[in-house]
Amino acid sequence: MAEFIRELKRTNSCGELTSRDVGREVVLFGWVHHRRDHGGAVFIDLRDRAGITQVVFEEDVGKELSDLAHELRLEYCLGVRGKVVSRGANANPKLVTGEIEVHAIQAQIFNRSETPPFLVEDRTDTAEEKRLAYRYLDLRRPAAQRPLLIRSRMNAATRRVLHERGFLELETPFLVRYTPGGARNFLVPSRLSPGKFYALAESPQLFKQLFMVSGFDRYFQIVKCFRDEDMRLDRQPEFTQIDLEMSFVTQDDVFAVVEELVATLWKENHGIEIPRPFARMTYEHSMREYGNDKPDLRFDMKHVDLTDIVAGHRGAGIPMWSSFAERRPGQIVKAMLVPASAGLSRTETDKLEEIAKGMGAKGLARAKVDDQGNWTQSPLAKSIAPEARAAINAAVSAKPGDLILFQFGKESAVHTVLANLRLHLGKRLELIPEYGTGDPKAPASWRFLWVVDPPLFEYDEESKKFVAAHHAFTRPHDDHVQYLETDPGRVLCYRYDLVLNGFEIGGGSIRLHDPLVQQRVFAAMGIGPEEAEKKFGFLLQALRFGAPPHGGIALGMDRLAMLLSGAESLRDVIPFPKTQKGTDLMTDAPNEVEPHQLRELHVATTVRKPE
Repeated sequence: MAEFIRELKRTNSCGELTSRDVGREVVLFGWVHHRRDHGGAVFIDLRDRAGITQVVFEEDVGKELSDLAHELRLEYCLGVRGKVVSRGANANPKLVTGEIEVHAIQAQIFNRSETPPFLVEDRTDTAEEKRLAYRYLDLRRPAAQRPLLIRSRMNAATRRVLHERGFLELETPFLVRYTPGGARNFLVPSRLSPGKFYALAESPQLFKQLFMVSGFDRYFQIVKCFRDEDMRLDRQPEFTQIDLEMSFVTQDDVFAVVEELVATLWKENHGIEIPRPFARMTYEHSMREYGNDKPDLRFDMKHVDLTDIVAGHRGAGIPMWSSFAERRPGQIVKAMLVPASAGLSRTETDKLEEIAKGMGAKGLARAKVDDQGNWTQSPLAKSIAPEARAAINAAVSAKPGDLILFQFGKESAVHTVLANLRLHLGKRLELIPEYGTGDPKAPASWRFLWVVDPPLFEYDEESKKFVAAHHAFTRPHDDHVQYLETDPGRVLCYRYDLVLNGFEIGGGSIRLHDPLVQQRVFAAMGIGPEEAEKKFGFLLQALRFGAPPHGGIALGMDRLAMLLSGAESLRDVIPFPKTQKGTDLMTDAPNEVEPHQLRELHVATTVRKPE
């Protein structure tokens, strides 16, 4: 009899046979997904990454094949040769292969399985910790495989789109020189250079700029990056970027390439046309109306800045607002309107204050508007000046029954509280679908946005000086270069973020290729020539050798895959992810190493083992 694998090659996957294949002899390989013994006949569902096919071992198959069928258990790895037969009235409409079954002629158990620690099924109530400890079994579940199959298609589409547009796929090193600033690096001790360390690259930023200096013109890479930061829903210590850089381009040129790439990903995975060009919004506009630089545009509920109104009415009669009678830098009053149709109860309104306090607010001032435009259910009602109240009502477009929420104080804190309250209310009022739900095939479900023209610098209260808001190699607007020495906080730059449904999915900039302007940017940050050369010498030197104008972007592949597949977290789209504590439960990493290994690296640890 012919031997499986050596002579009997797989003819089909377990997810493709239909009524058109009735009468064919086929060979399938896979795992036992379910098993049902009906006395004489044995039915199994054979599973591979493409789907499930029902295989029947009939009563008269012979003793050897019958004994094998009765031995089968869940997750046995199996090869089957058989004939495709119609299931007729017993068809299963839930399966692509539900019209047929395969009647076994020959089978071989490639490997038996111990009893799995959990059932390999889409629906599972097994704790994530256990599933991550047995990730290789968890990944057999079709629901766990789907995001990775999508991710594979994304890789192929990315390479195709960018190759067709003249991009070269080039690699950059992982072991690099540590440079201060930005995210915390993982450090790697060098055995050959005692006392010195590499850093794992947090991005290919400097090297992709050097590619432009080298004349490669258009570069891309699907690349691993590393950051030693605390975990959260959309962050892992190692992550993947679609990284690209272009010479002789403007911001618009970068946008055109990225929009074509992103539209292709959505077309190939969801079959929809994403409208282009994507909307654009200035950073200032985004902060003013939404409180952050990654607004979810699927619903409204914009913020309204009331600082000028309150200042114009000398505090509006409210003691807590008296300090706003004269505008002070960095201090604002903002409001957000909750429509009467929301139907929030007094208890729910009180809960909003608890949410605000959980984000660091001292409280949540609020007022309900009655039929005459007066404020009720609010301590502000007694002291608010009538003229100021009317002006605020008009500014927020308040109608009878509406609820006005107020925050005031330090600008960054006000933005944080109201931005998060807006998202909370968007979900509570069902203005946006719960994460991973909604219709992925509806173009309106995907609101892409470019956030542009942010400040080049931000003021650091601790060091009492301006620092780069992103990085020091971002090109300032040409007409703002004049403010570098006199008013750095006023300087806007060609940096941009691509936002989707409240998630930042990419960010980049047009780079500073002019060494003289670069010197002035460093000077605005209090970095002199000597310090600049020490930190960034090789890049600065390269820029002095005829560097072309260039710019680029990095798109978060993990985040894109998460959104495209409707996964709940980044861990679902990474084959072997880390936990929120940065550990790998499957391999038990990180782990301790032997003392002799540390000696070879000239490294000592201050951590004492428990006695």
